[in-house]
Amino acid sequence: MTRMNIEETAEYLKNCRDVHILIHRSPDGDCIGSGYSLQAVLRQLGIRSRVLCSDPIPPRFGYLLSDEEEEHFEPQCVIAVDVADEKLFGTLEETYAGKVDLCIDHHISNLQYADRLMLEGDASAACEVLYKVYRAMGVPFTRQIAMCLYTGMATDTGCFKYSNTTPETHIFTAQIMREFPDIRYDLINREMFTVKSRGQLAAETVMLQNMEYFAEGRITIIWATLDLCRANGVDEKDMEGLTSLGLQPEGVEVGITVREREPGEYKISMRSARDVNVSAICQVFGGGGHVKAAGCTLCGTIESVRVQLLSAVEAAL
Repeated sequence: MTRMNIEETAEYLKNCRDVHILIHRSPDGDCIGSGYSLQAVLRQLGIRSRVLCSDPIPPRFGYLLSDEEEEHFEPQCVIAVDVADEKLFGTLEETYAGKVDLCIDHHISNLQYADRLMLEGDASAACEVLYKVYRAMGVPFTRQIAMCLYTGMATDTGCFKYSNTTPETHIFTAQIMREFPDIRYDLINREMFTVKSRGQLAAETVMLQNMEYFAEGRITIIWATLDLCRANGVDEKDMEGLTSLGLQPEGVEVGITVREREPGEYKISMRSARDVNVSAICQVFGGGGHVKAAGCTLCGTIESVRVQLLSAVEAAL
């Protein structure tokens, strides 16, 4: 594995050909913005590329996608953006594991699976890293590129309120806003952080009703089992964006969201309010992420999962 800097990554991208761009399953604003901004940049250079994800892109991110038809071709180069672990490719893992030529990321838990790695663990978002790469490439930003990069940085910082927000995050988004003053950034923020579907509101109600408190109120666990979702008419897509609910009660230091994806398989999302490194906790279970936002997957019964999670988090507290 070769570590690369901004300039080396920029030069590599200018010389790659026929690129498959991989983003992670359960796509969010940062990986979608990273993938489709990179596709737009490569197309400006006359380089064929397509974005691949194992899961559908949520409709609310449709404004980031290109109107051009996706081309089908065998890749000469495979690039992953915002993906710390090959397991996050989902169903694409079987095809692309061990074949990633370059990974551009900001997760400190990156497993260094690619031949080349451009990693800035202190960046707020992969889009923040790519902003610098694109500037080094000297390509002019388009409206689509600007919206992709803004959305990625905004969503991964919780609209610039999380502690991972850096001075560069503000500087880069301000430069984008100056360059493209006609973009309705207020509407992007409203769509990302305020508007919820009726299904999402129902899901939020169900999860809040099932919130449990531990360690004298310093830990919360929210459950969403398959049976519970079916009984309340909640769909998988309605669960997006609910991982911060557990931090809302006063005094909570770690919020844990547990979603049953398949019978006996649980997707865990952890959020830290202050000093607990939830990435280190999730790494114990084969996951990872950021210091204050991380995840993993656990299998077993609800009770066994609860015991494992509480034991690890209480030890960290």
